[in-house]
Amino acid sequence: MGGTETTSTTLEWVVAKLMQHPEAMKRVEEEMDTVIGLDKGIESESQLLKLQYLEAVIKETLRLHPPLPFLVPHCPSQSSSVGGYTIPKGAQVLLNVLTIQRDPEIWEDALEFRPERFLSDDGKLDYWGNKFEYLPFGSGRRICAGLPLAEKMIMFMLASFLHYFEWRLPSGTVLEFSGKFGLVVKKTKPLVLIPKPRLSKPQLYI
Repeated sequence: MGGTETTSTTLEWVVAKLMQHPEAMKRVEEEMDTVIGLDKGIESESQLLKLQYLEAVIKETLRLHPPLPFLVPHCPSQSSSVGGYTIPKGAQVLLNVLTIQRDPEIWEDALEFRPERFLSDDGKLDYWGNKFEYLPFGSGRRICAGLPLAEKMIMFMLASFLHYFEWRLPSGTVLEFSGKFGLVVKKTKPLVLIPKPRLSKPQLYI
C-alpha cells in the first residue's frame, strides 16, 4: 500500500509540474522522440536509461514535493550529540526532508523548478541518500526497501504517459500546488487532464 500510494502520488506531482512548465514538457517530448521515436512504442528498459532529462524532471519534482516529507521516525538507543544538539536516548527523531531539500543555503533558487540542476556533473545526485541534501527515499539502513522497484516503475509509467499521449488541462482549469497530509502528501485538488494520442500509428495503441 505504501509503495503504490507513493508511486501514484509522485506521478501526479511530476505531471502537474510539467503542465506548469510547458518548456520542460516540450524538452521531455523532444527527448523521447529522439530516443524512442513517434513511430513505435517503448520497447526496452535500455531506452528508458537514455531519458536523462526525464529522470532529472523526476528528481527535481521529488526534491520539491517528496511524498513523505518527514521520514519514518527514528529512536536513538543511547544519548548522543549531533551538530551541537543533545539527542536523548529514547527520543523520537523526525527528519524534515521537505525543509532540507528546499534549503536556500544548499540549493540555488531553491523554490524554482529547475530539472537542469540534476544534469550537471556536480548535480547528479542519486536516490540512495549518500548526500544528505537529497533524501527523497531516506538514507542508511532504513532507506525505502522498495527503492529499486520504485525507481524503475516511476520512470516506465511516466515515460509511457508522456510518450503515448499529449496532455492538456480542461478549459478554465487553474493549476494549484497545495498539498494535504495523509499516508503521503497528495495534491489537495487532484490533477485532471485530457489526453490526445501522440504516436503516428493507431495500431500502437491496441
